[in-house]
Amino acid sequence: MPDNLLIPSVDLRVGALEEYNRTQKQKAMLRHKKPKPRPCVTISRQFGCLGYPVAERVCELMSHKSGEQWLLIDRAVLDEVAKHHNISKDILESLGEKNRLLDDILATFSPRWTHSQDCFRLLCKHVVSLAEQGNVIIMELGGAIITRHFEHSKHFRIYGSMDFKVRAIAQRLQIEYAAAEKMVIKQQKQRDAFTRDFLDQDDHNPALYELLFNNDRNSVEKIATTIAAYITDDPL
Repeated sequence: MPDNLLIPSVDLRVGALEEYNRTQKQKAMLRHKKPKPRPCVTISRQFGCLGYPVAERVCELMSHKSGEQWLLIDRAVLDEVAKHHNISKDILESLGEKNRLLDDILATFSPRWTHSQDCFRLLCKHVVSLAEQGNVIIMELGGAIITRHFEHSKHFRIYGSMDFKVRAIAQRLQIEYAAAEKMVIKQQKQRDAFTRDFLDQDDHNPALYELLFNNDRNSVEKIATTIAAYITDDPL
């Protein structure tokens, strides 16, 4: 699948992550007491729903509202981070004594993920570290499950009808409806198997989320502004 057509620029977001880490280090040097936790947002979606445009717009809105930098993090960014040791080290340094927290989180998942050498453990470390720092939007990655222990994390999910999802993929990738339908079905099965087999959870469970959005009836702008208002307690 041509991921570059479905996922926003990875290079730009890795650059933003490097700048974010530099800023956090500078702020940490000036702190004399532990600050109030900043929000962490997770966005989950059924494959074919417009999750990335929503996440990008939420990132813009929250950066404007807070006057601080917000980051959009997903698997593509963390995969790239893993190739650059210095970036990864900067992120993981913020964990410090929180490795025990990570162990507690991973202990609630399927036993196959508790091995210290497992690649998913490293991914979880990055997600937990970034969630702890806040001002971050975690796209997919089982974010609602991995960060559910954080009181400052808020979780949202986007779903839609099969027809909506198929048409969205067909239009984005410029492929026939039948091919898009096969892709949607295949990708959703893989996602469901991941959360079921490795996270021992069902991310379709509405109890995991603050709000759920029907993409058939809600535009990208409507979903994004609603999420931003919810996070900041602003009236709509």
